[in-house]
Amino acid sequence: MKILIITDAWEPQINGVVRTLKQTRHELELMGHVVDILSPLEFKTIPCPTYPDISLSILPGKKISRRIKAFMPDALHISTEGPLGLAARSYAVKNHLPFSTAYHTRFPEYVKARTGIPLKLTYRFLNWFHQKSLAVMAPTITVKNDLEKYGFKNVVLWSRGVDLSRFEVKHSDKLNGARPIFLNVGRVAVEKNIETFLKLNLPGSKVVIGDGPSLSYLKEKYPLVQFLGAKDQSELPEYYSSADVFVFPSKTDTFGLVLLEAMACGLPVAAYPVTGPIDVIGNSESGALRENLEDACLAALKISKETARQHAEGFSWRAATEQFVKHLQPVPPGLVEASSDISI
Repeated sequence: MKILIITDAWEPQINGVVRTLKQTRHELELMGHVVDILSPLEFKTIPCPTYPDISLSILPGKKISRRIKAFMPDALHISTEGPLGLAARSYAVKNHLPFSTAYHTRFPEYVKARTGIPLKLTYRFLNWFHQKSLAVMAPTITVKNDLEKYGFKNVVLWSRGVDLSRFEVKHSDKLNGARPIFLNVGRVAVEKNIETFLKLNLPGSKVVIGDGPSLSYLKEKYPLVQFLGAKDQSELPEYYSSADVFVFPSKTDTFGLVLLEAMACGLPVAAYPVTGPIDVIGNSESGALRENLEDACLAALKISKETARQHAEGFSWRAATEQFVKHLQPVPPGLVEASSDISI
């Protein structure tokens, strides 16, 4: 099958959406599918206001039309709700092409955290965006149920996985600092609630790996915390394996791939009992979920590496990708060839 994936989130961004799409493409190709990724790398872009690491494509409509026609996909998947996603949606709706979409991040919660815009307004936009999709892929049951409460239709489950050959338990002294070492990995931004972690009265030391708009502010305010910046994925297993607890303070993530990566390296998790941690950790003993994050951190210190690793082994990228393929919507032969362009 020829699968075209349109995404506004792509390299050089480092986040869960990009990692998910790259790993899914890899698994799809191993399964024999032909995959093309249409990303901002092919377009003129401008930095996103308040978040310059994100590139927004300028007037992509004509090129979107040409690329879809040139590739002649058997299935069209629109992964994000940015300029490329909007242009691809417009093209598909105009030409009656079936397509699937994905809900990767709690965008309304992010927007509210940054701008104060009410959730209902952003959810109204997202509902409009996804209403023509024949399969809106959500990463967890909790997110699926939440979207349906907001009136979303055709919501299906597309889970996530972890590369167990890359992320594994090993001995590492990569991190320096007093023990125990509490580690956070991810985008350093207000919606990730990292400052709550930094304020905790914990023994040992705290380490943050990642980049983002809040990095400079947090480095200046918390000089005793080690901020190591962004790291390549190939380096992360050494850092995970060198820590004692992975702290996940976010209350807005839909899944949290870093949770699986940490546990695969034998690192127990401390988090709030919210969407993401609830779905990944559940009732297992691989992490500590508490309303009081400090209590969760101290409880996670008692969890063994073996317990964390064993739970992570239940998540496979192949199984997640098979879900993805099952939800793709076949494009009837000849329909793309007969389609007409859009101009925006």
